[in-house]
Amino acid sequence: MVLETKEQALERILTQEKPKCPHCNEEMSIWEVPSITVGDGLGWGEPYLFICFNDNCSLYESGWEGMQENFGRHASYRCMNYPGTEQFECIPVFSPMGAKGQIIDDQVVAEQEILNQNIKKGFSILADCYVDKDWMTVLTLLTDVTQPTRVRIKAAEMVGDIGVSEVVDTIQNLKFGNQKLQEAVDKAISTIHNRFFTRECPFCAETIKQRAKICKHCKKEVAGI
Repeated sequence: MVLETKEQALERILTQEKPKCPHCNEEMSIWEVPSITVGDGLGWGEPYLFICFNDNCSLYESGWEGMQENFGRHASYRCMNYPGTEQFECIPVFSPMGAKGQIIDDQVVAEQEILNQNIKKGFSILADCYVDKDWMTVLTLLTDVTQPTRVRIKAAEMVGDIGVSEVVDTIQNLKFGNQKLQEAVDKAISTIHNRFFTRECPFCAETIKQRAKICKHCKKEVAGI
């Protein structure tokens, strides 16, 4: 099962038509869920939801009185929808500004569009690099922290396929700060070692031949290790 990143989830949701609130027929807003868990502690199930923030919505207007009468709390409800479904539920809010801090506004949408364009550009460059066996440009994209994570992960996969053995020395001691990216880099290093019949010395971490008996760098015996 491939886990979806928040970046991919937002990209998916932005392609969907925003639903209309069944209580007021107003278009709902994309809302980023907070990091806290809800209910039984299992989480929200989605990193982004659709929520109606129309202050004239009948659900929101009547919710203040209902919450006060039934629970003795100054609060109300807003309508919530799970993206891609017809499932509408209620989410409590405790002030007119409640939950509005997580609304995905036009600026966020614009930033996501720029990110998508950068991802497409990066993938296009990588496709040409694969054809030309240009591992140096692939390595440059992999180590460029300004590149989108998806581009860097793809570059890691590709450098494992076309990179030369010297690439290992460049990337094995770098910290990439992203678990999926680091896993892709570790796998690339393993792939390169397999392609060139090399391995890492267990004592000095330098690259040596798989069948080496003595490390040429630290001179320690590595046979059978």
